[in-house]
Amino acid sequence: MNYTLHQLHVFFKISQTQSITRAAEELHLTQPAVSIQLKNFQDQFEIPLTEVISRRIYLTDFGWEIARAAEKILTETHAINNRILAHKGLLYGRLTVSVVSTGKYVMPYFLSGFMRQHEGLELVMDVTNRQKVIASLAKNEVDFALVSILPQQLNVQQLDLMPNKLYLVGRRLDDSSLLSDDPGQLEKLPLIYRENGSGTRSIMETFITDHQLVVRKRLELTSNEAVKQALLAGLGYSVMPLIGIKNELLTNELQIIPIKGLPLQTSWMLIWHKDKQFSPVAQAYLSYLRANKEMIVQASFDWYQQF
Repeated sequence: MNYTLHQLHVFFKISQTQSITRAAEELHLTQPAVSIQLKNFQDQFEIPLTEVISRRIYLTDFGWEIARAAEKILTETHAINNRILAHKGLLYGRLTVSVVSTGKYVMPYFLSGFMRQHEGLELVMDVTNRQKVIASLAKNEVDFALVSILPQQLNVQQLDLMPNKLYLVGRRLDDSSLLSDDPGQLEKLPLIYRENGSGTRSIMETFITDHQLVVRKRLELTSNEAVKQALLAGLGYSVMPLIGIKNELLTNELQIIPIKGLPLQTSWMLIWHKDKQFSPVAQAYLSYLRANKEMIVQASFDWYQQF
């Protein structure tokens, strides 16, 4: 037998996901590449590792035995690599971060420099909706979370990274009767909402409630990216974070609709549970951010001041 660590890794990921497609996504490989690695791995065994039933892949009993062995081998390999780094005096381990969906435009810039400094680190960043982000933090599944609204149900500490500005955004208004900056203008526009539980939706609804407006909700969508595409298609208008629409504003595909009281502003915050016991990696990352966050904002978000 001459199987590789890469094949073991691919097979173990298939055992975890029970799906070629999902394994490919999590490994950042193409589906054909994963299928080829699985075939090459299977060819080294006379007993089947998997079987396909109703177009779904399942591990055989023998396949599960091999998957458990693969997990042990991969764990030991990871431990060996960590020991090598430790002997070199380098930081090693895993950093885990959960990020609300719009935070994908923010968080990578606050991670890249740290990861370049410590090549032995493994980063796990989950980009998901706000409810899942808070749940991950509550279950102690992650070191940090990136949010724009503090959770009320958790006792957390925070580090503010940069402002989060929210404007009314859409395609250019042609009706001159709608060019007033009165908040009542929102009653005349078809509005696109984020889903319940979204921080962006919460901020938008607070503004509408505070001004006692009766508005038309045309659509409800589950990500800011989906909202942006709907705006580009001319389906309506929405209160959106500035951070996700840079290119569309600079190319005039979308415009900010001036409304008195906007932009609304919160902060992009890195938060962690008050009782969290930091690993050396998490502690080093927090120290890095405290020392470098202003430089990162100046270097990567200078355009932010234009709006």
